[in-house]
Amino acid sequence: MDLYPMKLKPVLKNILWGGMRLASDYGKSENKNQKIAESWELAVHRNGVSTIENGEYAGMTLEELFLLEKSIVSPGYKSDRFPLLVKFIDAAENLSVQVHPDDAYAAKHENESGKTEMWYIMDALPGAKIVYGLNGDYTREQLQTLIDENRFENCLNYKEVYPGEVYFIPAGLVHAIGEGILILEIQQNSDSTYRFYDYNRPRELHIDKALDVCIKTITDFGFDVWDSCKYFQVKKYSSSIEFEPESMHCVVCLGGEGKIIHKEVKYHIKKGESYFFPAGMGWCKIEGNMDFIITKPK
Repeated sequence: MDLYPMKLKPVLKNILWGGMRLASDYGKSENKNQKIAESWELAVHRNGVSTIENGEYAGMTLEELFLLEKSIVSPGYKSDRFPLLVKFIDAAENLSVQVHPDDAYAAKHENESGKTEMWYIMDALPGAKIVYGLNGDYTREQLQTLIDENRFENCLNYKEVYPGEVYFIPAGLVHAIGEGILILEIQQNSDSTYRFYDYNRPRELHIDKALDVCIKTITDFGFDVWDSCKYFQVKKYSSSIEFEPESMHCVVCLGGEGKIIHKEVKYHIKKGESYFFPAGMGWCKIEGNMDFIITKPK
């Protein structure tokens, strides 16, 4: 199999809280006024699959390539599950207050992986906030009472955010993205979400499951963008790098433009675009006047 840097066509999601920045500022649609809540940049999931846009495998989905050769993830990779999902999220309105299950609970109840994730804050309006855990130690019964009395917001920990910050969201942490925040999310390959509260919008809630899995106390889960968790490793660059990917990598350009050089072939990359580097493709170089994030599985 002749492997090379593969440009990915994302899966676009129109959800009621989404905005137009992914279309107008990041080129996700020719219609600059199109409302796009999420752009799934790297996805092999039943709810969305990326498509390869260039080279020998142009037109093939990433799922088809993965099923053809699982070693594109890493040498000897055996799992039937692709490990990661990477997406842009544009919150023009508040997202629901929610929580994600861990691996054990998700396997039992959802037939998929748990969902631990990381947020890189790309932009945030002045005063924009996220929900980051609870503001105290609550029992399940106390949380249920707050929900029943429509006072659930009283137990939430709000945190003002700024561009360039990173937040680690382990499975079980109650969280929400607030209005006016644009993020890049790196996560386990899962779409299991349990909503506690959705600002009285007409959407399904999942109170019992959310109470089953939530962490009852707030903890400061610090995550350095140069660091890693048990599921993925993330690093941000603003300068040229060269390396030989032994495992798969996802490269997302946050701003500017540049080129990827592989076997003397140059691939252009610009703001809002993503590339998949399959394991074992060989030496490559990324250079240009741009900021980009590289993610790989652990």
